[in-house]
Amino acid sequence: MNKRLFTLILLNSFGFLALDASDRPNILLILSDDHSVPHLGAYGDANCRRFIITPHLDALADEGMRFDRAYTAAPQCAPSRTAIFAGRSPVGLSATRFAQPARSETTFFTDVLRERGYWVGLAGRHQHLDGKNRDLDHVTDTLVELDVRDRAFTQRFDHFVRGASTKNEAIHDTDEVVGAILDGVPDDQPFFLYFGFNQPHRRWGDDHEKIDPSKLVLPPDWPDLPEVRLDYAKYLAEVRDLDIGFGLIENVLEERGLKENTLVIFMGDNGEALLRGKGTLAQRGTHVPLLVRWPGYVKPGTASDSLVSGVDLSATILEAVGLETAPGMTGVSFFDELRGKPFEGREMVFAERGWHFGPIGRSDGFDLSRSITTRRYLYLYNATPEKIFSPVDMGRNPGWLAIQEMHEEGTLSALHESIYFQNPRPLFELYDLQEDPFQLENLAGKARVKAVETKLRTEMDKWMVRESDFLPLPSHIQQQVNRK
Repeated sequence: MNKRLFTLILLNSFGFLALDASDRPNILLILSDDHSVPHLGAYGDANCRRFIITPHLDALADEGMRFDRAYTAAPQCAPSRTAIFAGRSPVGLSATRFAQPARSETTFFTDVLRERGYWVGLAGRHQHLDGKNRDLDHVTDTLVELDVRDRAFTQRFDHFVRGASTKNEAIHDTDEVVGAILDGVPDDQPFFLYFGFNQPHRRWGDDHEKIDPSKLVLPPDWPDLPEVRLDYAKYLAEVRDLDIGFGLIENVLEERGLKENTLVIFMGDNGEALLRGKGTLAQRGTHVPLLVRWPGYVKPGTASDSLVSGVDLSATILEAVGLETAPGMTGVSFFDELRGKPFEGREMVFAERGWHFGPIGRSDGFDLSRSITTRRYLYLYNATPEKIFSPVDMGRNPGWLAIQEMHEEGTLSALHESIYFQNPRPLFELYDLQEDPFQLENLAGKARVKAVETKLRTEMDKWMVRESDFLPLPSHIQQQVNRK
């Protein structure tokens, strides 16, 4: 018997009580692609507010709860999305390599929902739960043999679209696409619908109408160059397109009378494809927007500073409809936080960086790292420090090429030389996010934070052991360093 099916039978035998069908909310999970904090006006971003980039998503924040400390399990889309659906870290799922699916026996929260009466659909941008959209024939054949691709996989959903673009003019058809999907939901079933946007993933168009690059506020860890400013303006234009698409989905909910009984969750899948974003475990790589609206349950206009992770969505969604998590899920439900009840929450969140498509020998290829984020500190373990930094999806970008040129000419600032061209990179990095939100000063090895560093290194050891991580433990590496 398929192990996943056996797990679902166990769920039934335990007799977990769900809400009555009439009380169960519809659930809409929307993920943007390569979109990190602060890029919504609701997070106070000066650029988004000045150029009115995200009015619809800002309205969603006003109608629900904004999470200020939400993180994904990886700074790459495939492992981060798999972790969301499986409720466990990519390390624990053996899915750290880009587009490696979780094993067939892994239960998704959508499996649990469907078993308990939900209509379940996936649509929009390819979510990579079953691997790459198109891969080598022998790789695809192997995934089919393992029951994580094609018919065996798609039978887990009532509606499955492997990948449909929302780029360019397609964004204006979002309401028609979502409306057609909802037409297929039986009247007597609540629905769960995942919808993924391509925005603001690269490639970006040349249009950045009404966004003046010269007037953008840049973070201090970015060199202030015309090419960097222009690239940033194009990124914000993509975020604006995302907001347009979200507004069209909102119209569908309104027109169909679904808004009051639909739990809407909006989240970024991982960090932006900009400098020190996607593919890195710096804050912009994993710190993402998370907005939740549920009329009658979530108080409008509220904000949470609790630490939450993408792996926590499974537990939260299942608890919201009265269901237990499946065996193997390690996420922490933040349902009480949504309801305004006392919530102890997490002390720390973990993230991992694995292999990503790109040139081998550069950061967007083979680069392995792990991180812990607490309320105050960020601790990083670079297991492959000899790899030269290169921002993911930006290898030939004019902004990055301009930075490289300044490096070669010796005209780049000492700060930016250290951030982008230090080789080897430090094995360990520690940042005080309260005093240094842009992670400009590495405190690792300094006497004044020795106790903090030791504690976080120990906690990372324990997490890596629990998750059966294949990397050497940071404490073992530290012991070797101390012997030299």
